[in-house]
Amino acid sequence: MPKRIFYLLPLAVFLVMAIYFAIGLTKDPKILPSALIDKPVPDFILPPIEGGSGNGFSSTDLKGPGVKVVNVFASWCVPCRAEHTIITQLAKKKVAKVYGLNYKDKPKDALKWLADLGDPYAAIGADTKGRVAIDFGVYGIPETFIIDGTGTIRYKYVGPIDQQRLDDVILPIIKKFSQ
Repeated sequence: MPKRIFYLLPLAVFLVMAIYFAIGLTKDPKILPSALIDKPVPDFILPPIEGGSGNGFSSTDLKGPGVKVVNVFASWCVPCRAEHTIITQLAKKKVAKVYGLNYKDKPKDALKWLADLGDPYAAIGADTKGRVAIDFGVYGIPETFIIDGTGTIRYKYVGPIDQQRLDDVILPIIKKFSQ
């Protein structure tokens, strides 16, 4: 009897792993959970990009009336370049203030990137060491956060935003939290 259990143990382990992986295959791999959803934005103060204009921004800017969008970007990020026209379009709609968090970028490169592609941001903070991004739970860039008027993170998207995501997901969430 004890030998039979010894032989059945690998089969039991295999079955448990097969069930675990089968459940995992039903999940959408593009959705990365965030522990910060429905939590207040982390406290931070970011300076402006060195050599640029503006005052940077802080967590206090993300509190108060209206919905805010924080877009994490860098000049060296190819997907950031791809989504920049959509971020610009969102800013022009004036449905939410759009803030830029410039992640681990060289100031000269970031300023050139903004000069070439345009600056849609109400304010930009330079996160040269990536500390604020870590506090936000950034996995990789670009990432976009929607924050309500209380300073609570309501939505996070990892990856470049395309027109369909803007129209079908981002704008309805902004509208929901604007009321």
